Amino acid sequence: MSTESPIRILAADDHPLLREGIAALIGTQHDMRLVAEAATGRETIEKFRAVRPDVTLLDIQMPETSGIEALIAIRSEFPTAKVIILTTYGGDALAQRALKAGAYSYVLKGLVRKDLLETIRAVHAGQKRIHPQVASELAAHLGEDALSDREIEVLTLVAVGNSNKEIGARLYITEETVKAHLKRIIAKLGANDRTHAVTLALSRGILAAIPPKG
Repeated sequence: MSTESPIRILAADDHPLLREGIAALIGTQHDMRLVAEAATGRETIEKFRAVRPDVTLLDIQMPETSGIEALIAIRSEFPTAKVIILTTYGGDALAQRALKAGAYSYVLKGLVRKDLLETIRAVHAGQKRIHPQVASELAAHLGEDALSDREIEVLTLVAVGNSNKEIGARLYITEETVKAHLKRIIAKLGANDRTHAVTLALSRGILAAIPPKG
């Protein structure tokens, strides 16, 4: 029988059912213990400070403070923090942001039952794990030009139904400049048109969600 202390885990997700599922899964393991739960990004940071878990499971889409922002805050205060990002999104851009921010692993929620326990043990041991599906997405877009902040701004406004004229007015740029941005966006994404560009950007996590028009 092992005398090692169990891996202490913080589970952060805004869906209680997912947290319950994770708690049940961890509860079956002798070498793991769920020490805290959080439902918002801000609460995750507070709970991390309070319990200093060995491994944190963090949903990328969190209220108040996003998962990425919470990850950055935790890693800036605790550089050795081991965080596993949980997400329903397999997009390369979102994964890239999470890994760049210091995540040790990026696990798709649909694969939690299959992969999570092994990933927790690997991350606790200091290993980084990327699921083959996510790695494939990252490799597929390796070396491509990323959209600039301005291009993402333009595409976000396209996504909520603004015309070129409306986008120009909102960003204080000419309609011709908007068209030039869109031309570059379409080329960078390999899209057929502006609608296709939005679809691709959403699937890759470049646009995390479509905000309401207003």
